[in-house]
Amino acid sequence: MKLDINGKEHTLEVSDDMPLLWALRDQLGITGPKYGCGIAACGACTVLVDGAPMRSCSIPAKFVESKIMTIENYKNDPVLKTVVDTWIEHQVAQCGYCQPGQIMSATALLKNNTTPSEEDIKQAMSGNLCRCGTYPRIKKAIVHAASLLSSSDKDQTGGQSE
Repeated sequence: MKLDINGKEHTLEVSDDMPLLWALRDQLGITGPKYGCGIAACGACTVLVDGAPMRSCSIPAKFVESKIMTIENYKNDPVLKTVVDTWIEHQVAQCGYCQPGQIMSATALLKNNTTPSEEDIKQAMSGNLCRCGTYPRIKKAIVHAASLLSSSDKDQTGGQSE
């Protein structure tokens, strides 16, 4: 099977039922996505598949024939980098275990909507659990990233909406 991960093509020979999470972690050494629950309930394993957040623990790798992005791609993706930078600035992480999944869900939101409402943020992040309870800092970081991305969009269009 061939997987396009963070812009690089990888060829793997894995069993038909191997979850994408294990293909990423065990076969390719991509350890950003974390194992949390194994049933797509916690969001720690979130990656983007064609820009949409997916729980990599519950989808067999053989069904993913799309572009996959993990947190390891933060240096190459301006939206992901902005989210990571604001996460650091707002000191979001406490234990940090859930943060890659949180960041990927926030990135998916902001790739599609640089001016999300409070409800948009709540909905986009509802599938990601944080045992440390950093939800207020997560929200502040997303709002900050959105303001940076929104002003960047305006700068590129001369202040005019598209």
